[in-house]
Amino acid sequence: MRILLTNDDGIHAPGMAVLERLAAPLASDLWVVAPSEEQSGAGHSLTLSRPLRIRKLGEQRFAVTGTPTDSVMLALGHLMKGQWPDLILSGVNRGANLGEDITYSGTVSAAMEGALAGVPSIALSQASARPGDGDGVRFAVAEAHGGAILEKLLAVLPEGRTLHNVNFPACSPEDVRGIKVCEQGFRDYQRLDVVERQDPRGYRYYWFGLGEAQETPGHRTDLEVVADHYIAVTPLHLDLTHHASLGPLEDALGS
Repeated sequence: MRILLTNDDGIHAPGMAVLERLAAPLASDLWVVAPSEEQSGAGHSLTLSRPLRIRKLGEQRFAVTGTPTDSVMLALGHLMKGQWPDLILSGVNRGANLGEDITYSGTVSAAMEGALAGVPSIALSQASARPGDGDGVRFAVAEAHGGAILEKLLAVLPEGRTLHNVNFPACSPEDVRGIKVCEQGFRDYQRLDVVERQDPRGYRYYWFGLGEAQETPGHRTDLEVVADHYIAVTPLHLDLTHHASLGPLEDALGS
């Protein structure tokens, strides 16, 4: 199997090393094409206003001066042209990609780009124990359970512009309670935390924090599943059409 690895934390991030170890037993042909620097929060952006550069770091290993989407596009359209991957894995991200994080995440967006191209794609992220863990995020759960998860997902690879979003909880590997297939959750936007500070020159600046998750009966969303120490697997699709609104809109507009 030919597998392409990418991420948004940068090609030298510890999560990429974890992903390479997870993918190696599954791949007969392994490629790494990832941003040269961290691109967290880049979403599904691509670079149009400046040229991109590719640096070869090793056999089938390339760093791109761009976003995760740029990396996948350059891999499919140039570096791997004529020998596309059978699977794209994005991650393992430093920090979870849950709820509305999905819309901002470069990790998930790299998998989205693969899905748009018709390549089965999976995004993987490791939740942190506390906000602000930074480089202290531990990948023990992803390392211990990721291989088994990927083997199971190979039997149900996403098709038709869909992808799988996998999040590992922040706990010890032995405390993982299992795997749950779940839906995307949402945080309470009214509780968005905007942190205001002042720099040494007296000017104000701001950091965004995260609101609290909305509770659901049975804790069925990805946010709650990971908080309950389960591995969350969420199927996503790229058709953003709200099909239930088509009929009422046609009636209202007389079309």
